[in-house]
Amino acid sequence: MKRQGKVYTEIVPDCSKATLQGIIRGHVEPSTVIHSDGWRGYDGLVDIGFDKHFRVHYGENEFANGERHINGIESFWSYAKRRLAKFNGVAKHTFYLHLKETEFRFNHRRDNLYLEILKLLRKNPL
Repeated sequence: MKRQGKVYTEIVPDCSKATLQGIIRGHVEPSTVIHSDGWRGYDGLVDIGFDKHFRVHYGENEFANGERHINGIESFWSYAKRRLAKFNGVAKHTFYLHLKETEFRFNHRRDNLYLEILKLLRKNPL
């Protein structure tokens, strides 16, 4: 059975190479398989130790190539849009919290959320 990747979200000041690579270095193990689109901010990941970086190039009408695709993150954003649309908009100062909740729900969508939250509360009591 193929393991599903986890989604990590963060609001960033820009999509520059330095910003994206800093976040990736801080949250992704170098042995992780990374699938991305052709955005230039991902240039050089192999040079900093992420040897398993594979791309699809939407600009060249390439949406998948064998095992290379970004369907996982596309699935997350579809899920996030449906979930957040239910609120008919959220305040700018709470958007981050809504986004992180959506990330948690997506990453645990096949789990019993009640039990997952109980585990978190046992580990980190209020």
